[in-house]
Amino acid sequence: MWLLDTFLKSAIKRGHLIVTNHDGTTLQYGAPENGVQPLRIRLTHRKAANHIARYPQVGAGEAFMWGWLEVEEPHDIRDLVLFVTRNAKREAGASLKPKGPLRKAAQKLLAKADSVNLRGKARKNAEHTYNLTRELYERFLDEDRQYTMAYYREDPETTSLEKAQLDKKAHLAAKMYIKPGQRLLDIGCGWGGFALYLARHYDVEVMGVALAPDQIAFCKERAEEAGLADRVTFELMDYRDVQGAFDRISSVGLLEHVGTPHYPQFYEHTNRLLKADGVMISHCCGRAGPPGFTDKWTRKYIFPGGYIPALSELVTQSEKHGWQVMDVEAMRFHYSHTLEEWYKRTVLHRREITELYDERFYRMWLFYLAGAEQSFRHGDMVNWQIQYVKDRAAIPMTREYIEAESARLRAADEGKVPRWHLDPALREAAE
Repeated sequence: MWLLDTFLKSAIKRGHLIVTNHDGTTLQYGAPENGVQPLRIRLTHRKAANHIARYPQVGAGEAFMWGWLEVEEPHDIRDLVLFVTRNAKREAGASLKPKGPLRKAAQKLLAKADSVNLRGKARKNAEHTYNLTRELYERFLDEDRQYTMAYYREDPETTSLEKAQLDKKAHLAAKMYIKPGQRLLDIGCGWGGFALYLARHYDVEVMGVALAPDQIAFCKERAEEAGLADRVTFELMDYRDVQGAFDRISSVGLLEHVGTPHYPQFYEHTNRLLKADGVMISHCCGRAGPPGFTDKWTRKYIFPGGYIPALSELVTQSEKHGWQVMDVEAMRFHYSHTLEEWYKRTVLHRREITELYDERFYRMWLFYLAGAEQSFRHGDMVNWQIQYVKDRAAIPMTREYIEAESARLRAADEGKVPRWHLDPALREAAE
């Protein structure tokens, strides 16, 4: 316990944390705050304290998954993660990262090796992440199943996740500067929401590609149901195998899965696919600082092969393959609000999720969502929206067209914001 005790004494300077070890001994950190209940955790296994202290980001997650770490009510694991990382923010999270040059170097090398995503591995990684049961994603995503950042133009406290995701799609579509009759490619199309949105709002043809079989099956079902199957097609395909010419390309939440060794291939191939006067828009998680590496826990349990890029990595590689960057937007804090809502919806469906999987999976998912939220709330994570062209004449000289088109699209959907069909308020009204 002494190792964890040493870590917590140095890390906790704000708030009040009370830790009860497996043998019943109790230690306190920080100081009481008027009117604020202390955060209490209980370690239930003799190995828990040392497992957490060796590498807090991995150890805490695994201890919580295994039931070695319990957070006492009225708090939960999200409260604990945000509490610790709010304290760690003063040192840029250094207290949570692997200690010592050898351990840091080892983690960096392992992360680099994991980011090599050849075709077979890329498909396996996609299936690990996205081929979980449809019912899982239905339980916490918005009604359109957007598994990327929502765009909170208005107060996050009063804006529904469905409205924020609809506004995100309008914002992205506006940056694509779409014209009637064009052919669009949506790389990493997910559950098809953005491709179907583009087809509904524009007189265009859209092709969506992804690597998870169940996602593509679901996309095709949605296209048929919406009466758009003649204009929107979905293929189980690696983007590197796509052929043809497209007027516009979108990739939303894709670059995090490409891997840094494959950025040259991504930019070279998409450049080949896009017409000379085309536009490509990319939306991805990003680092506001310099390049880094993906932590061990995320690589192991959530996104194998995943990496969140720094802007410098994306711009440098795109320049080498004929791209010109016309617009960059760093979207701060939006994802923290999105992840908070995903967490709440997951908690609402604890029983169903544990029945689909088990308690260990449910705890893993909670820790993942809480950890991701803190990265965007207290860490240096943002979302990059980058607009690329091959010819500077492909878009207007000023950005006014983006705001105008986004406003037009939002107005077209006025009164059409979907209601989450699992909203407890709807259930209560029905009863």
